[in-house]
Amino acid sequence: MVKNFIISGSGGQGILSIGSILANIFMLSGKFVSYCPCYGAEMRGGAVNCEINMSDCELYSLQNSKVDFVVALNQTSFNKFISKVKKNGTIIVNSSMAKIEKTRDDIKYIFAPLTQEALKLGNIKVANSIALGILSKILGNLPLDAVKNAYKKILKDKTELITKNLEAYMLGLNYIQEGII
Repeated sequence: MVKNFIISGSGGQGILSIGSILANIFMLSGKFVSYCPCYGAEMRGGAVNCEINMSDCELYSLQNSKVDFVVALNQTSFNKFISKVKKNGTIIVNSSMAKIEKTRDDIKYIFAPLTQEALKLGNIKVANSIALGILSKILGNLPLDAVKNAYKKILKDKTELITKNLEAYMLGLNYIQEGII
């Protein structure tokens, strides 16, 4: 089984961090993974995305014309990557920063006010972790120990930030089952 992902947004939204965390979750779960970040010279505000490929066997191709999942944290990302979602694929959209607009009828849309929910948690920077929790629920709940270890590996000694991100992840994980979206 091969699954392909694009996570996209603006610099400062933690796109590369959450992509790296997702790749590490897969690796810690015994999967083969490729992770390819893409960003411009801008530090904050510029376009940023990353592609993650996950498989049960070795990967031989790193780039895909179509992907199974897109996470778009802003309008620009939604506009740019909606066409890359495979038929029957899924796009998770931050409805706090993108208009709710279904432009295709062959994919699944999940609109969630990620930025708004992150603000309720007291840290706008955890919107990406809410999205990762939603994605995890769709994938069938990634092993929680792998999730915790991936956050610890990427965020290193930032204990408070790890705790807040895990809280946001759990919020996202529970969104679908609680019918909030």
